[in-house]
Amino acid sequence: MTRGRSILVAAGLLLLASASLAQEGRRFDGLNLSNDEPIQIESDRFEVDENQHLATFSGNVSVIQGPTIFKASRMKVFYRSNGGSATTGSADIERLEADGGVYVKSENQVATGDHGTFDMATEVLVLSGKEVVLSEGENVIVGCKLTVQIKSGQATLESCEEAGSTGRVRMLLSPGSQSR
Repeated sequence: MTRGRSILVAAGLLLLASASLAQEGRRFDGLNLSNDEPIQIESDRFEVDENQHLATFSGNVSVIQGPTIFKASRMKVFYRSNGGSATTGSADIERLEADGGVYVKSENQVATGDHGTFDMATEVLVLSGKEVVLSEGENVIVGCKLTVQIKSGQATLESCEEAGSTGRVRMLLSPGSQSR
């Protein structure tokens, strides 16, 4: 899997996770990832530390492929020592970490949080923050930590435990929004 494809997979998985949380088993189906489409990655800065096996995109990070848009303030790409080079795009990705307002949009679906991680080996995605929001149109689910087991399709959205919080996962489903 190429570096760009791996980055987009992690971003896209945020949207796929919401499918497991939709109340009537309805999938969020606007996400389209393809090896045939170009991937555009932009940031204010790109830094590679070959000794640490780390590539860092920082400042207004934007990843676009087709209708999918991923944004964050910073995205770290950790790659295996025997997996090629991040500077040429041939690195074998181990995990991704994004922070500073993680935003993923595909068609009319949006997922946001403060931090996001994706472990390539275990295929576990975690989106966390003061408020994690998954939305499609007027339908919204809010919590503080979303964990997705990609292999099994199991997803868990945990409540917030901070002072002043309701301490509960909140969901708003608009009548008629489930029909297509």
